[in-house]
Amino acid sequence: MSVTRKVFFYFPKCQTENPVVYHLVKDYDLVVNLFRAKVNAEEEGYLVLDLTGEQERIDAAVTWVESQGVEVRTNSKGLSWNRDRCTGCGNCLTHCPTGALYRIDSQTQEVAFDGEKCVECLSCIENCPFGACTSFEL
Repeated sequence: MSVTRKVFFYFPKCQTENPVVYHLVKDYDLVVNLFRAKVNAEEEGYLVLDLTGEQERIDAAVTWVESQGVEVRTNSKGLSWNRDRCTGCGNCLTHCPTGALYRIDSQTQEVAFDGEKCVECLSCIENCPFGACTSFEL
């Protein structure tokens, strides 16, 4: 049975030229959906992607990636929302296509974030004048 698993790969500088995605597809027969990438030879890098395939193949592929010196995270989002920095201006709300950012109460103007709905489009980052929405950077 085919499953999909979101993963975050963090590459040290010495591993950024390793063709990881090629090996995931060719050697492990996985479908790779790449959401974000920042990888170049001069600095550290990251990939945010979904891996789709048989669970055993995904597990084997992740084990291989880790053996290449790449840090793998599977339990975090590449986007974070800081409630303390949010002023409730609502500028992000009209730019969030999934409703992951939403208003709790129209009287208090309080905004909340539902990470389960977030697709990491990053529109909130571009449209938040107070830096409440951020993305990881290495």
